[in-house]
Amino acid sequence: MKTIEVVAAIIMDKNKIFATQRGYGDFIGGWEFPGGKMEPGESREEALLREIREELATDILIKNYLTTVEYDYPNFHLTMHCFICEVIRGDLKLIEHAASKWLSRNELNTIDWLPADIDVLDKIIEYMDTNQSR
Repeated sequence: MKTIEVVAAIIMDKNKIFATQRGYGDFIGGWEFPGGKMEPGESREEALLREIREELATDILIKNYLTTVEYDYPNFHLTMHCFICEVIRGDLKLIEHAASKWLSRNELNTIDWLPADIDVLDKIIEYMDTNQSR
């Protein structure tokens, strides 16, 4: 089975998380964390900064590594490296996505996440509970 390695930005603003809805491909309409495939020779962080510039015309600060998800889709295996980020410049302009939402901790389970992204939600809630209560 083919393996695809990607990076994903968990973009936070205070107590909200940014989610994007796919506007293309096999999983059109599903919700995900923005990001994409790593190119040969790129570090995870370099790939994430590039992908967010390309997809959202925005510069981000990568604050913390959160988790890596391994997920078997029917036609490929996904390895997804997730990082907590914040916007430093730009307006999160939707270039490739159909829609976006800012979700509070309690709203994270109210949208139809892609399967691999669902596996990140508990880690996000744990991170928010640990780091936002200060």
